Amino acid sequence: MELDAVNVWMMVAAGLVLLMTPGVAFFYGGMTRISSSINMMMMVFSAMAVGALVWVLYGYGLSSGDSIAGIVGNPLSQLGLADAVANQPETLISIGYGSTFAMIAIALIAGAVADRAKFSTWLVFAAAWVTLVYCPLAFMVWGDGILSADGAIGSVFGPAIDFAGGTVVHINAGISALVLVVVMGRRARFSTPHKPHNIPITVLGAALLWFGWFGFNGGAASTIEQAGLIWVNTLVAPAAGMITWITIERLRASRPSSIGSVSGLIAGLVAITPACADVEPYAAILIGIAAGAGAYFAVVAKNRLRYDDALDVVAVHLVAGIIGTVMIGFFAVPTAETAAGLFYGGGLELLIAQIVACIVAIVYAGAVTLVISLVLRKTMGLRIDPRDELDGIDNVEHAERAYSFR
Repeated sequence: MELDAVNVWMMVAAGLVLLMTPGVAFFYGGMTRISSSINMMMMVFSAMAVGALVWVLYGYGLSSGDSIAGIVGNPLSQLGLADAVANQPETLISIGYGSTFAMIAIALIAGAVADRAKFSTWLVFAAAWVTLVYCPLAFMVWGDGILSADGAIGSVFGPAIDFAGGTVVHINAGISALVLVVVMGRRARFSTPHKPHNIPITVLGAALLWFGWFGFNGGAASTIEQAGLIWVNTLVAPAAGMITWITIERLRASRPSSIGSVSGLIAGLVAITPACADVEPYAAILIGIAAGAGAYFAVVAKNRLRYDDALDVVAVHLVAGIIGTVMIGFFAVPTAETAAGLFYGGGLELLIAQIVACIVAIVYAGAVTLVISLVLRKTMGLRIDPRDELDGIDNVEHAERAYSFR
């Protein structure tokens, strides 16, 4: 079978998505304290390694194999991808593309637990989370699981639209981050104002993320028309999210910040992810505006509730992910494969399906992450000693420092 343009594009898109996880490392690494940046970047890069190994060894089978109670696929169907290599080698490109989503999903959680997570426990958590949370939810939404058209929930409420990972990646990672920070507890220096140590690195990370997101959203495009719509929507939604955050900061704090600007940018990208192929550009702008505002006020709420989500993973990924997923129910343009949104004559059916998908993702990911977190806290311990936190996690966990001045 000859390599065609579709396969070449998917390989390019997979490379773009792969680049996004180092982008997360820069984005998070710049926002941490100077004594935590090495650890944060190590957590993100190690997530790539763990995600890749789990996906190839058995994760792809979990997310796509024969259904087990509509919750997960049979992992034995694709152990080490032996069956794919022998019988369906043409699927290996799409399998590789799928692995990059598993990698970045676990990497996103790392920012919530900056400064305090045991690195050895993080590696075990990453493997357990991809196995027990990411792969099953991917199967439920994108496979033959309970949220599919023939699934136990999808057949009742209708299948939800999640083109590129609003529920599977962002809501999943966001609620898991919230559960993990609650179980782990606040940092030893929680009462001390947290200031990013290197804002230019964070902005560089945001740039890499926006660049890679065109592959994240567009890799599965099936037509020229769909690819063009995805490209434009991936352009304008984050732009709207950024301008919205800047405007709110200007009105409330008098001065817009660069950290806030790129946070609004990422919120817009998160929100358009599930909707990128199914809404018109004007709707993508509205989704970006709603995501930027929603994420901003979620950060305000976090500060009032005083839970220690160090780098605002919950606001930018959980809240913006929910906004984008639900707004599909209003703005989805009807196609041969998908239903119409409320504003396009589709009634409430799709909106209800989108809300149900959010609830299922939150309940499943939250509950399983809670179990994983409690087991690891009891066995390995989730965090380093608070006294070591004060000395700096880079030195304690890695015997390295980000910068040497002599």
